[in-house]
Amino acid sequence: MRRTSTVDLIADAIRGAIVDGDLPPGVALGEAELAFQLGVSRGPLREAMQRLCAEGLLVIPRRRGLAVRIMTADDARDIHWLRARIETELGHRFLARPVAERKEMLRYLSAEVKRMQRALKADDARELGDAYLDFHRVLAEAGGSARLERMMGTLLIETRLCTFSMYAHFEVHRDLADEHMAMLGALEDGDAELFCRLLEAHLREEVRRLVAEPTEAEDLEAGRLLAETPDVPQPLGRLDLSEGV
Repeated sequence: MRRTSTVDLIADAIRGAIVDGDLPPGVALGEAELAFQLGVSRGPLREAMQRLCAEGLLVIPRRRGLAVRIMTADDARDIHWLRARIETELGHRFLARPVAERKEMLRYLSAEVKRMQRALKADDARELGDAYLDFHRVLAEAGGSARLERMMGTLLIETRLCTFSMYAHFEVHRDLADEHMAMLGALEDGDAELFCRLLEAHLREEVRRLVAEPTEAEDLEAGRLLAETPDVPQPLGRLDLSEGV
């Protein structure tokens, strides 16, 4: 098992802040300020930020320093195209696993769908969106490929960055819970073809909503849940570094 390093912990903290919206798209990241907030030295911070650049989450703008990536319409299309290919393969691999293993993972997937339903009833946009990401993280784990799981982890963060980049506020659609209930049902029935069809339709619609003008019904917010997000960077919490990490 690979030992968690200080660089890993810093990278995880920055990724988490990007997913939560505490570091909005386009915001410049000051090395000295981040090092002070996290309570780390600049060496491991710089290495962690280089890792996030390689993952595509941070970019080097024209001015010096680093910034959180701003996703474009082309980025959204690429991300969801890749997700469609990877997640349909994950669905096939999941259904090829022994029945006992599938039952265990289905319980986790079902828990995330129920979490979506509770969030929908509470009009909690952030909880609904977080449960959506976690459903797809569980699916990535259930496929049994560490490489595909790693790739999906980055793609899901990029999916969230698309939302922050293209909407004024954090925004999710109310039909997420029903769509994922249908996908879960297909997996429970062992119907790979139906699962893939539902997943691809969901991802196509997600791209349409991100890159196109909303329809009249969506303008009325009947199908959307919104949550305020900060437009300036929020301070990061100090890392609790164990001795020897």
